[in-house]
Amino acid sequence: MENVYTKSIRNVALLGHSGGGKTSLAESMLYISRVTERLGNVADGNTVCDFDPEETKRGYSISAATAHLLWNGVKINILDTPGFFDFEGEVRQCVRVADAAIIVVDGKAGIEVGTEIGWNLATEAGIPKAFFINRFDDGEARFYKVFGAIREKYGLTVCPVQIPIIDGDTVIGFANLVEMCVYTFEKATGEYVRTSIPDKFKDVCDEYHNMLLEAIAQTSDELMEKFFNEEPISREEALEAIHEGIITGDIVPVFCGAALKNWGIKTFLDTIAESFPRPTARKVEHLVGEDGEIVETPIEMDGADTSVFVFKTVADPFVGKMSIFKVMNGNLKKDMVLRNTTTGISEKFNKIFMLRGKKQTDVEVFACGDIGATAKLVNTNTNDTLTTAAANIKYLPIKYPKPYYTMAIAPKAKGDEDRISTGIARLLEEDWTIKYENNSETKQLTISGLGDIHLDILVSKLRNRYGANVELTKPKLAYRETIKGTVEVEGKHKKQSGGSGQYGHVKIKFSPGEEEGLTFTESVFGGAVPKNFFPAVETGLRECMQKGVLAGYPMVYLAANLYDGSYHDVDSNEISFKLAAAIAYREGLPKAKPVILEPVGALKVYIPENYVGDILGDLNKRRGKVMGIEPSEAGPETQVIIAEVPFGEMTDYVIALRASTQGRGRFDFDFVRYDEVPASLTDKIIAEAKND
Repeated sequence: MENVYTKSIRNVALLGHSGGGKTSLAESMLYISRVTERLGNVADGNTVCDFDPEETKRGYSISAATAHLLWNGVKINILDTPGFFDFEGEVRQCVRVADAAIIVVDGKAGIEVGTEIGWNLATEAGIPKAFFINRFDDGEARFYKVFGAIREKYGLTVCPVQIPIIDGDTVIGFANLVEMCVYTFEKATGEYVRTSIPDKFKDVCDEYHNMLLEAIAQTSDELMEKFFNEEPISREEALEAIHEGIITGDIVPVFCGAALKNWGIKTFLDTIAESFPRPTARKVEHLVGEDGEIVETPIEMDGADTSVFVFKTVADPFVGKMSIFKVMNGNLKKDMVLRNTTTGISEKFNKIFMLRGKKQTDVEVFACGDIGATAKLVNTNTNDTLTTAAANIKYLPIKYPKPYYTMAIAPKAKGDEDRISTGIARLLEEDWTIKYENNSETKQLTISGLGDIHLDILVSKLRNRYGANVELTKPKLAYRETIKGTVEVEGKHKKQSGGSGQYGHVKIKFSPGEEEGLTFTESVFGGAVPKNFFPAVETGLRECMQKGVLAGYPMVYLAANLYDGSYHDVDSNEISFKLAAAIAYREGLPKAKPVILEPVGALKVYIPENYVGDILGDLNKRRGKVMGIEPSEAGPETQVIIAEVPFGEMTDYVIALRASTQGRGRFDFDFVRYDEVPASLTDKIIAEAKND
């Protein structure tokens, strides 16, 4: 491919619900533009964008993929994203660098949760949006119903550009509302023939053409005047208005087609090339200032400092680490050296290439706004900025969702520990929605992700890429123990076996403490226990607190007052008083009303208003304490339930909330404190601890 200039680049992200046809649409666009020789199919596992072995095996996208094509002299970079909620991080990566979002909607299913998520993420990123209603050829598809639902939900800025022409129950083509003509399809080839609008379809075409004119009239006073005066708006004026309207967000165009049959794809590509924004249309990019504030910086092209933003990392076991980037400023040439503003280390771009799925094509230069890749950058990760500029600039990073679905991970066979560590380290580089932790308290390795499918795929990758066979189990909880009563107890250690012996004698009062650890005091009178042995008593108690007296969990909030005791001039020493303190601890605490404490977290659940009742009922079953309900900043239709819930009741909440809200709910959950476990659960926890 020859050098491509910024004005001829279009970066579009395909968003939408899983199964809507995003990958099929990308496949059709590549085939129509003649960059592929055959039309791949998701079901057959031979598409360009679903090339990962896990994707071909499962039949759906699990990671974002890039692919480029040339259409009418314009380079279109397609960013194909997964639709499952477990891979939202991949979607956010693409939205961060795309210049427009195409939300793909199934013509049969209509608006789904993935449609709403795609719209919200694109809106949050501030990029233009368009809809593509797929499978309009299906006998069960209802284009006009789906279009009406989209327009009702997202407003009058949603306007039709293409509508299907349906004769009876059969789609025979589509009407282009800009040019007011009909394209009929040859079923065998997908080629279409342009004709005038048949009389029996003129009314419906006029109706939707008027919607288009009404929308584009909003983009300028001149067009508004023409619209009200019923003067004709030319094709050129309409295309320019659509172009400007898409950039400003005043127009959200709706297209239709059938990706598997290549129907409607050519005209869709025409519109992307003619009307979708180039990378410089936004004029500015966003940086993070030194004090954390977001600042704007102008996008500059030729002759400017070169800056790139790494938005995705691929840990390929054969190629090594591959960094996928967008050129944010200036031009990037092969062999350039750029400084990483996060690490301060310079990196040489020995080889730069375009990606079409897994296929690499070497290039000499990338223009401002283009998307490319390089391999083997040593100290560069996702979200890093690399630049030739002297300033320490950092582009606004991708904000990833927090992983709350946690499982314990363990090798199935001895000797796999190193493979697990190596494999997870590589996967952490490419997936920032994974969290890996070695919990020293529960003696477990835990892995957290966005859902059960996410972790299932992680297990498969560990096995297939790195030869590490693992199993996932429910993680243990880090409980605590404390006391609620007060007790005075005596501890005496005495040992005589020839020569010098051991003697330590203490009397200690145990009571609930105000501080999390040990509050140690002494009120010994008359030197019954010499001062030099006080530290030994305190140390002995602190060591004992590592294990409670009920289930062996750490003891917290304990106050101990050493008030009496005795010593031997010859046999007493620090060890003796440590052991005496331990005896007092073991004998006294079981009499001081010991209880088990469980971790409790602060929960915020963001849900549509109509799900509030169901969620409140579920939280009640999880021993949750609802603190309040308030409107969300996202809008009046979304409510925030604020509650406190024990960690032990939250292990499956990610899955349960999705099921209860059809995927529309989300939550934040953070540790706040430890609370006493209900008596009905204490025996079970003690029994499990003894079994362990």
